[in-house]
Amino acid sequence: MTEILGTQPAPDQWIVYVTAACALALVAFRTLWLPARNAITIAHEGGHGLVALATGRRLEAIRLHSDTSGLTVSRGRPTGVGVVLTLAAGYPAAPLLGLGGAALLGTGHVTLLLWAATALLLAMLVMVRNAYGILSVVLTGAAFLLVSWLTGPDVQSVFAYAVVWFLLLGGVRPAFELQAKRRHGGAPDSDADQLADLTHVPAAVWLLFFHTVSICCLIGGCRWLLRF
Repeated sequence: MTEILGTQPAPDQWIVYVTAACALALVAFRTLWLPARNAITIAHEGGHGLVALATGRRLEAIRLHSDTSGLTVSRGRPTGVGVVLTLAAGYPAAPLLGLGGAALLGTGHVTLLLWAATALLLAMLVMVRNAYGILSVVLTGAAFLLVSWLTGPDVQSVFAYAVVWFLLLGGVRPAFELQAKRRHGGAPDSDADQLADLTHVPAAVWLLFFHTVSICCLIGGCRWLLRF
């Protein structure tokens, strides 16, 4: 426990920039983004599930699909604060996790970040109800577990920084993708549209909320990671 809660030295600044560049490449280039986006979907659906439980709803299933879409099913009142918060939690989940990870890395808690991520993935695995989703979560969790157990502090630090940069940068793109789909008449049942139906607040306002959260998290994360 002491080892997990202890601190580790920050990597050289050039390593921080290299991991940021690698994460940016994963997000910017479509051929790399399509498979990498599965990690953002895991965070997205995990956000729905976590907030559903926190607001007293009954979480029934999480499904992750090979086209990087996902579905979280919860039961409870069809209206009210609980369902609104649950729907609103998806798009902010990845950038908020990235911001939390950046805060841990900024204070030297590399090992704690890796084990916390592994624990969250294990908790999510219990609720995944399709084969592709189980495979995605198991492989992601295995990567964190192997790095935590089998590698030294330097490798763990590089891995942790790369993951956090990807959550921060990758958390920005999905809202823009949703905006583009809606502009062309797609995604009629998106989180923003469902929120608009429930709250009578236009979907465009919810999109602005998603954009604001992701960009603010990216700015805050940069301050932690780059030690401004």
